[in-house]
Amino acid sequence: MSETANLVGTRWLRRVDPAVATAFACIILLLAFGSLYSTNFLSPEYLLQQLKVASFLGVIATGMMLVILLGQIDLSVPWAVAVGGMMACAAAAYGTVGVYLAIPFGVACGAAIGLVNGIGVAYLRIPSMIITLATNAVAQGLMVVYTGGFSPRDSATAAMRFLATGSLLPGIPNAVVIWALIGFAAVFLLTRTTFGRSVYAIGNRERAAYLSGIDTRRIVMVAFILSGALSAFGGVLLAGYASKAAQAMGDAYLLPAIAAVVLGGTSILGGRGSYLGTIAGVILITVLQSILSVMQMPEAGRQVIYGILIVAMLLLYGRTPALR
Repeated sequence: MSETANLVGTRWLRRVDPAVATAFACIILLLAFGSLYSTNFLSPEYLLQQLKVASFLGVIATGMMLVILLGQIDLSVPWAVAVGGMMACAAAAYGTVGVYLAIPFGVACGAAIGLVNGIGVAYLRIPSMIITLATNAVAQGLMVVYTGGFSPRDSATAAMRFLATGSLLPGIPNAVVIWALIGFAAVFLLTRTTFGRSVYAIGNRERAAYLSGIDTRRIVMVAFILSGALSAFGGVLLAGYASKAAQAMGDAYLLPAIAAVVLGGTSILGGRGSYLGTIAGVILITVLQSILSVMQMPEAGRQVIYGILIVAMLLLYGRTPALR
């Protein structure tokens, strides 16, 4: 009996991704370190609040993971987030119909940004770093023109505030439930559908995937659309959390989203990664942000730390070739 248990345990350990295990170990170490600064750091209330904050990044990082699995990158996240929040709030100013359509409209605007990115990468063969950076700049310009360079005056709807700050289930914030639902959908999409298998195949080797009969251009385009839509939905939630949108609301989410995905073991070269790793990466980044806030680390210092983490994980895991 004991030999069977040991055999099962050994097989389970072999299946554990070292990057995922490392991420969870770092979370435990950070929590222990944070408790040295504040006795409330390990309290259930504080941990639940951190999970709620992590949910916004988790929604955005889900879309980023889909793109990175393809071996691409999405640098339009900052203004896809801002466009989603700002357009949802703007739609709410147009009467009852606008209130009902606010959230879908904001998400649709993000999906449109993703569609432009997807067409550029999949059909025009423009490097994703170039097209998404250009799209980000265009979106920024359009929003500045729309607002006249000032902060938007429109406010979030009651539904947006309820999704971001409410609690339909006792003791569990709605934002956490939304992230969980999106996470389950992402796991199902990546592990149980042809689309998910195609994403991994393209990330491993796009030419081989194309020769095997996969419509690689359509898969890439859909992945970018989902990334834009999820970024915009994250912006909608953030606008609901703050009761209004802001022009720079997405700037703080680009590097953390990339870092969360990479820290969770998803290869920056594509073709390898699990959503469990992304969950670990998101929580790790959130706890790290909390500790840096307690230490009063300036934003510039935080960006430096995120960049170092990305480079470190790239050196550790990104150079390992994906399965061919």
